[in-house]
Amino acid sequence: MYDLHLSPEQIEFRDTVRDFVEAEVKPVTLKADRLDLGDRTLPVEVLRKASQLGLRTGMLPEDWGGVGADALTACIVTEEIAIGDADVAAVLAETSMLALRLFGAMAAPQRERFVQTFVEDDDYHLALACREPGDDSALGINYHRPAPGMRLATTASRDGDHWIINGAKDAVANAPIAKLIAVEAQTDKGPALFLIPRETPGLTVTEQPEPRWYHGSCGQLSLKDVRVPAENLLGVGGAADAGRAIPLAQALNLGIGRAATEAALEYAQLRVQGGRPIVEHQAIGTKLAECALRLDVVRNVIWRAAWAADHPDAFADRSLPDLPLTTIAKVFTAETIYRVAKDAAECFGAMGVMRDMPLQKYIHDAMICLHTGDGNSDDKLRIAEALIGYRRDPSMLAAE
Repeated sequence: MYDLHLSPEQIEFRDTVRDFVEAEVKPVTLKADRLDLGDRTLPVEVLRKASQLGLRTGMLPEDWGGVGADALTACIVTEEIAIGDADVAAVLAETSMLALRLFGAMAAPQRERFVQTFVEDDDYHLALACREPGDDSALGINYHRPAPGMRLATTASRDGDHWIINGAKDAVANAPIAKLIAVEAQTDKGPALFLIPRETPGLTVTEQPEPRWYHGSCGQLSLKDVRVPAENLLGVGGAADAGRAIPLAQALNLGIGRAATEAALEYAQLRVQGGRPIVEHQAIGTKLAECALRLDVVRNVIWRAAWAADHPDAFADRSLPDLPLTTIAKVFTAETIYRVAKDAAECFGAMGVMRDMPLQKYIHDAMICLHTGDGNSDDKLRIAEALIGYRRDPSMLAAE
């Protein structure tokens, strides 16, 4: 199994990010007036400083100008950033992961056109647009059946040395801040990915309408006669396969739980009731112990999935079960961290629901993780399919 001894480089990277969060992220994102207003505006300057630290290009190979972090290191970093702010962590994790997957799927000439600009621009973020408006990807009654409506409404037709793309995309993470968007569209040879720079005529990006159910930045795309050079075609069908999923979202969720628990522990040591700090009261001590217990188990589930992403041969030689470990981690983490956040808030008593206190933010963040995407019900059905050996056709750049 995986080695629980982190390398000196991993420990140094973790500690560097932890110091950065304390010095640069928390002073901005946990201001009482910002919390009181429910202000979730992305702190652009914080994102820029994080990029200068290498957190935006963390998973990009070193010979392309990145840090070259593996999946486990990326999860450790994402957890630390999420302690400061889940939105900042979500943006950086999405760009870092897409940098690895999109640039890794590019041909050498494409990579030469995009990678250097991406590495040198601290405000250069990436987005992947796959979801159609009104698309219901939930399994529901389609459990253990081919999902309907697989043909994309967004289309791409060839016009000489260009492609003409028309359609719309919904719920695109990072779209409002991305400078390069990979858009999935239907061609006469099947679905394909096209690399579309933000300033391309005919491409319109708008913020995702309320209510806000996401972390980071999210938006909608409208594509009207968008002309894309033929060399911006990334791949047709499964050409851009991403391999096994990396549990970055789960690591982000873990960071939320840690932030809530650390806040509760600090408060419990300061708040005095009955002549002693409330941390010495059995009821509070037990709640904090249960929070710590759940966080530790969650971290082990996430690290196992991350290690598996770094070592796919462990599935081939049957060291690991042929199960979607990242999906398993998602279900367990989402349900567990939500309980952790609620227990941490209870340590504050009535103070836990005050708008200028961070606990209401942590509970909201944990609820987003619990209900985001297709939800845990569908994820459990996917795990059930894996148990009986059923396999769906993977979509482009799909996770497990």
